[in-house]
Amino acid sequence: MDRMKQLRIEENPIVNKAFKFALEIIQYTDALEADKKYVIANQLLKSGTSIGANIWESQHAESKADFIHKLKIAAKEAKETEYWLLLCSYSKAFPAVTDKLERLLEIQKLLSKIISTSKKT
Repeated sequence: MDRMKQLRIEENPIVNKAFKFALEIIQYTDALEADKKYVIANQLLKSGTSIGANIWESQHAESKADFIHKLKIAAKEAKETEYWLLLCSYSKAFPAVTDKLERLLEIQKLLSKIISTSKKT
């Protein structure tokens, strides 16, 4: 990875957390696919990586309203990801989600705070 992109990821806490979370989701969905759980794997892969993609895109928003809108989309994707992870965690036939739900909650809290603060300024 080029050093400038790496710095942008590492220096911004929400970008950093979402990027690392997306990498975890990719690994987890690979395990799901190995177990032939393709439908859930696909849904989780799309929503779990979309969180970071929308946060990344928000960093280049055209306006404050656009910034907030992109972060709201990321928050919606986070809620969808939470649903899929909860399904996996409650099903005995799925690999353990370990602490993915905790990391997702951290991202959701940060998104909520950033959106709330951005609306006030």
